[in-house]
Amino acid sequence: MVAASHNSAVTFSLSPGQVGDAPEGRKLLKTLENCGWEGTKVIMDKAYEGDETRQLVFDLGMEPVVPPKSNRLSVWEYDREIYKKRNEVERLFRRLKGFRRIFSRFDKSDVIFKFFIHFALIVDTLISVNRP
Repeated sequence: MVAASHNSAVTFSLSPGQVGDAPEGRKLLKTLENCGWEGTKVIMDKAYEGDETRQLVFDLGMEPVVPPKSNRLSVWEYDREIYKKRNEVERLFRRLKGFRRIFSRFDKSDVIFKFFIHFALIVDTLISVNRP
């Protein structure tokens, strides 16, 4: 999932459980090409700190904000204050998992499951209007 803030998802996709996060994340990032997001800071989890993913973000005209893994030989600087905002997106995931049908994946059909993710995002947005 790519989220713009703690209460707005930009795009998401479903992937098989055995597929790694980084390749799927790159596919989602490629969908943002030519969407006017140039200059945007992209806050990413350490799972996405690979050279290929970071280079894609640079190629899209965005700035990756991700700490290097501890075993990385060539480290880089990143904006630690901006990176602290990553928890806002994690809160979005937590709220979505509050919908029992999503966290337990009752639906075997991807179409129905995607529908309920969309439904949960809409409900979360409507509730967030009243949230301080």
